[in-house]
Amino acid sequence: MAPLQPSPADEPLSLTVRSAREAALRVLEKHRVTGMWVGDLLDQLFRESALPASERGLATELACGVVRRQGTLDAILKTLVARPADQVEVSLWTILRLGVYQIVMLDGIPSHAAVHETVELCKRAGRMRWSGFVNGVLRGATRLATDQFQTTPSASAVPVSVDRHRILNKPVFFEPESDLPAYLAGAFSLPLWLTERWVKRFKPEELFRMGAWFNSPSPLMARPNTLRSSYDEVVADFQAAGITIQPLEGTESFVIEGTTRVEALPGFVEGKFVIQDFSASRAAVRLAPQPGQRVWDVCAAPGGKTCHLAALMKNEGHILATDIRSDRLEIVHENAQRLGATIIRSQLVDEQGFRLPTGPFDAILVDVPCSNTGVLAKRPEARWRITPDGVRELNRVQANLLGWSLERLTSGGRLVYSTCSIEPDENENLVRRVLESFPNAKLVEEQTFLPGQPADGAYQALIVTNP
Repeated sequence: MAPLQPSPADEPLSLTVRSAREAALRVLEKHRVTGMWVGDLLDQLFRESALPASERGLATELACGVVRRQGTLDAILKTLVARPADQVEVSLWTILRLGVYQIVMLDGIPSHAAVHETVELCKRAGRMRWSGFVNGVLRGATRLATDQFQTTPSASAVPVSVDRHRILNKPVFFEPESDLPAYLAGAFSLPLWLTERWVKRFKPEELFRMGAWFNSPSPLMARPNTLRSSYDEVVADFQAAGITIQPLEGTESFVIEGTTRVEALPGFVEGKFVIQDFSASRAAVRLAPQPGQRVWDVCAAPGGKTCHLAALMKNEGHILATDIRSDRLEIVHENAQRLGATIIRSQLVDEQGFRLPTGPFDAILVDVPCSNTGVLAKRPEARWRITPDGVRELNRVQANLLGWSLERLTSGGRLVYSTCSIEPDENENLVRRVLESFPNAKLVEEQTFLPGQPADGAYQALIVTNP
């Protein structure tokens, strides 16, 4: 069953936010109508409401989880609701998804409590007439879902975490042995066109592992900002605050355990560390800019990689940060100020390449817009926004950006092409195709980071020009 798409004609339910479930429903409704990012909507709601901190974690889990797993939830609901989804009021379907998510996906919430609270949610949203229908459907969900788990995929088990599948009393998915793409689409809540691509490239065991990673909250990763602090000092700050971190062996990146507001972490305001995924941090390291060089960060916003370049250059030289939106360049400047990166200046450019800097540059980072297929865990909506046509349009933009950048790279210069995608059409295939037009440039190395090993999925290629 296809996910419900944003529809400006449907007004969202209006309700006062006093609990996690009310907050989640309000965010889901606004996301459905406006298409805004769920994370942005949650941040906005938390700033504007008096929702207790104790409720915010559950609100985030519910809102992100329902968007992330809506394909799975719809497969389950299809067996519980006699009518097709398009014959059920859209806001009512959102409430049903919210209830089933609690019953099937979450531990720690008794089924009877999930049913009761979701029915009460109808009343608080001014939809008393929905109460009986929701009660009946969700009671059906409690009879469908058992308290038993297995480690292997099947048509009658819902993946809830890595190698942990909740057993159901009847099949709701396709059998993985007979139709693997359809099984993956339903059980792991992924677009069918994408799973049809992936089964040609990955073994089933790898697809099951990736599916579980994409449906789990992303670990919060960080690295020290050497312009303000050191690894040892950051670790000491976290230990003094009683916050547990797990270092990634052989790197300066670490995982921050637990849940808390990033702004409240010790040293954040002072710019001692940067929230950045390990695979993302490798892009600047691979480029290896040197102090005193002239460097161009082509798609710079929000500036995490830009400021990493400045730190690697010991804040000596010149970095030009460009983007097509002035408000996003403002974010780059805000981050640079907090992190003490003073060698960054910015320039607004356009998508047609008419206002690009002339160069030449000693080093260029080309972190292009992409399908986000490597970071589906971090961006719950991303899987529903990408289409085959969208990927083809991205290919055009990506090829243009790489070509324009190579034209402005000095002799003997270094360029890193980077995406957070795991699609060959956006990565190795595109790089080789563009390089056919640049005989003076050579691909030196490339690396694909698979999702969950140990961080987000990504691709990076290092290209150098002959001296």
